[in-house]
Amino acid sequence: MKALQIAEAGVVRVADVEKPVLKSGEILLSIKYVGFCGSDLNTYRGNNPMVKMPVIPGHEVGAVIEEIGEGVPEGFHKGMAVTVNPYTNCGKCASCRNGRVNACEHNETLGVQRNGSMQEYLVLPWNKVIPANGLSAKECALIEPMSVGFHAVSRGQVTDIDTVAVIGCGMIGLGAIVRASLRGASVIAIDLDDEKLELAKRLGARYVINSKTEDTVKKIKEITDGYMADVVIEAVGSPATYVTAIDAVSFTGKVVCIGYAKSDVSFQTKYFVQKELDIRGSRNAMPEDFRAVIQYLKNSNCPKEELISAIVKPEEAGDALKKWSENPGKVFRILVEF
Repeated sequence: MKALQIAEAGVVRVADVEKPVLKSGEILLSIKYVGFCGSDLNTYRGNNPMVKMPVIPGHEVGAVIEEIGEGVPEGFHKGMAVTVNPYTNCGKCASCRNGRVNACEHNETLGVQRNGSMQEYLVLPWNKVIPANGLSAKECALIEPMSVGFHAVSRGQVTDIDTVAVIGCGMIGLGAIVRASLRGASVIAIDLDDEKLELAKRLGARYVINSKTEDTVKKIKEITDGYMADVVIEAVGSPATYVTAIDAVSFTGKVVCIGYAKSDVSFQTKYFVQKELDIRGSRNAMPEDFRAVIQYLKNSNCPKEELISAIVKPEEAGDALKKWSENPGKVFRILVEF
C-alpha cells in the first residue's frame, strides 16, 4: 500500500509498505485525510529529536472503518467516520497512576516516536478509535489539534469570570480560544498575522492584538484595567512568547504552556514568586477533550473550510512542506488526502 515517508531532513517520498494485518481487539481504518502539524514540520526540517528517520508522519486523522476484528465491543460499524487518539500510555508511570494518561512518561505518538497515519490503511486497538458521527472524514482530521487547545483550557481551570490571553492563533491556539469562549471567558487573541486574528475573532475572541505592531503587555493592561490576564495560554513555543506570558499574567494568575521553546528561556523569576503564579504544562489531550471538540464541530457554525489551508495528494506533500517551512505564519492545516 502507499505511504508517505520523511526519509531525512528535507526529503519526502512515497513508499510502498505492507498493509497491516488485523488482529483481535483491533480495527482496520481506511485513511482519508491526515493533517500536517508542527511536529511534522520540525521532522521535515530535521529539528525533531524524538523522531528516528525514515518515519511515516501524521497523527491528525480522518478515516472510515474498513474492517472490525474479533473482540471489539458494539458501537463500531464499517463505513463509520472516525478520528483516532494517537497517543500511547503505559499504565504504570506516575502520570498513568494519577489518571493523566495524556502525559504518560513513555508515550509514543503516531508519526513521532513511531510510524504514523499517512498511509492508506492503519490498524489500531479499538479503544484508540473515536467515532465522530455527524462529521465527515475531512472534518475528523481537525479534531486532534483542536483538542490540544481544549485541554490547555482545562489545565488553566478557565471559568466565566476569567480574562484569557491566548498567544498564537494556529490550530491549537484557535482550539484554546474556542474552548475558553465556550466557557464564558473574555478572550484576548495574540498573533503576528491579521488574517489569523480575524478568524480568532469569529471563533470567540473578544479582543485581538497584533504583537508585530502593538505592545502586547501594554495592550492587555489597557483591556483589563490594569489587572492583566487571569490565564495566559502560550501556544507558540518561543523564548519571546514565554517571557510575554509571564509579563502578561495577573498576580495569582495561571500560565499554561503548550509550545516547546527550541532554546533556553531567561526569566525574571521574581515574578514567579511576587505574583504567586501557577505555571502549568499542557500535553496532548484527554478523551473528554476529543468528545468536546466533536460536539463543537457538529453543533456550531465553525468555518471548518477556512481552517484548511490546502489539501494535497501524497505525491505533492513534499512541495507543500517546503512551502510551509518557508512561510509558516500563513498556514493553519495542510491535509494529505489518500
